[in-house]
Amino acid sequence: MHDPARIESALRAANDFYYRAFAARDLAAMESLWADEGVACVHPGWPALVGRKAVIGSYRDIFRNPSQEAVTARDAKIIVDDGDGRIYCVEEVGGGLLLATNWFRLIDGEWRLVHHQASLLAASSPPAGPKPAFH
Repeated sequence: MHDPARIESALRAANDFYYRAFAARDLAAMESLWADEGVACVHPGWPALVGRKAVIGSYRDIFRNPSQEAVTARDAKIIVDDGDGRIYCVEEVGGGLLLATNWFRLIDGEWRLVHHQASLLAASSPPAGPKPAFH
């Protein structure tokens, strides 16, 4: 697969699959997307999870949480380097915004997730109040 448009399209489809699996709380689909080794995940406010067992276990716990709010993604930016693809996007969760990185690796012709990280996104405009004085 050497066509940049096809590569990007396949990578975007893998990223969309991640968010559909999350929305459906489909653990089997989520498991199928993650690579078998060398994986890590950082959910907002959580410590780093390293290894497939810990990562998949975290999604199992999240999916079992009845108060888990829906997660949607937008504004995807894609970077492809050799067999790695990264998608940076904004996640909307319960009225809040997160910046997410989904790092995929091309394994046996399929984009497999090797790293997910989401963290709070700073407000796009400065808070109201007095402006700091600069000298």
